[in-house]
Amino acid sequence: MPQSHKKLLKEVLIDEETLRNRVVELGQTITRDYADCKDLLLICILKGGVMFLCDLARHIDIPHSMDFMAASSYGIGARTSTGTVRIDMDITSHIQDRHVLIVEDIIDSGYTLHFVMQTLQARKPASLKLCTLLNKASRREVDITVDYVGFEIENKFVFGYGLDLDEKYRNLPFIGVVDEEALKNGI
Repeated sequence: MPQSHKKLLKEVLIDEETLRNRVVELGQTITRDYADCKDLLLICILKGGVMFLCDLARHIDIPHSMDFMAASSYGIGARTSTGTVRIDMDITSHIQDRHVLIVEDIIDSGYTLHFVMQTLQARKPASLKLCTLLNKASRREVDITVDYVGFEIENKFVFGYGLDLDEKYRNLPFIGVVDEEALKNGI
């Protein structure tokens, strides 16, 4: 794997093995919780949630389908939330009377997921729950219920395993903390 990320990596926050083990655990828990469900729909929030969704889906041992939604409260090229959410791509599935599980990479302010949950709830699913790989509860500005959490993390700027740094490094097999000084200096 190219090593270009190392200049921007302050520390590995969650290593590959720890990620893999936690995703397996989440898949097993979701399988148990939805054991009687015959129509589970996983909705991935793009782009960051894709790696997590793919790995998680392999460990959910009940029939399920997938759909995708692109929503953001970040401006183009921005690293902080604007608080205004837009849906760039909607799901194509009908969700009325279906059990829906939203799969997200990270929740910090909560604006995006609050808006997505309200939007999907209006379509009258049988149930609507939320699964996130990373939860930054200390940054929450909007109250939302997170049903499945991979890891609670501190307020750190992270990348890897689907999370981008200026649209790069999503391919890293771990979650790293950005060296903000190196980033600021253009390294």
